[in-house]
Amino acid sequence: MAREAFPRSALRGLYVITQENPDTRALAAGVEACLAGGAALVQYRAKDAPPALALAQAERLAALCRARHTPFIVNDSLELALAVGADGVHLGLGDGDLRAARAALPKGLLGASCYADPQRARAAAAAGADYVALGSVFASSTKPAAARAPLACLAAAKAASGLPVVAIGGITLANAPLAITAGADMVAVISALFEAPDVQAAARAFARLFDGDSGPAHDVRTQPRPL
Repeated sequence: MAREAFPRSALRGLYVITQENPDTRALAAGVEACLAGGAALVQYRAKDAPPALALAQAERLAALCRARHTPFIVNDSLELALAVGADGVHLGLGDGDLRAARAALPKGLLGASCYADPQRARAAAAAGADYVALGSVFASSTKPAAARAPLACLAAAKAASGLPVVAIGGITLANAPLAITAGADMVAVISALFEAPDVQAAARAFARLFDGDSGPAHDVRTQPRPL
């Protein structure tokens, strides 16, 4: 099935990043709950999964997102993104060349990690990225050793690149408004979703933080522990 073309206006709201989970059924159930709660985008992240499991899980999640008309992207692996017909890929430093990814996914969503350096956002935009991610903006249980990115980096990255900005790292319902006020178009969340007593309710609460503030729209190619 052909990928759906998502406008850049889709890049606003709750950005779900999956937990490592070898139980595909449980993983899919959690993602379904996030989608029902209003997730704006889902990223499959499974750095430790064997290739066969990663392929099976990505295919399952891609189908769930497609049914909800929600962008589904793959972390780190352009090969896996292409194999499952994902809507895009997110690449960090050392995960692959952004220009090559753009050539392989001419109409897909391409994200780039910029860590705590807003100037990386300028280079990412020049290479064809559709959005940039900055973080860790708060202390993160997923990456406790990650360099901290002050909230001011969010606006600086947006000014440098002209692209939507994702805040990542330690995002909770309590601190997400700080990131949004500082310029985040999306907040990326793992633990505060998947470790919530009610995943759908948690997703809905994050999604509602963006109600009434749709942000600029530009077309692109036609509770628990924090993250």
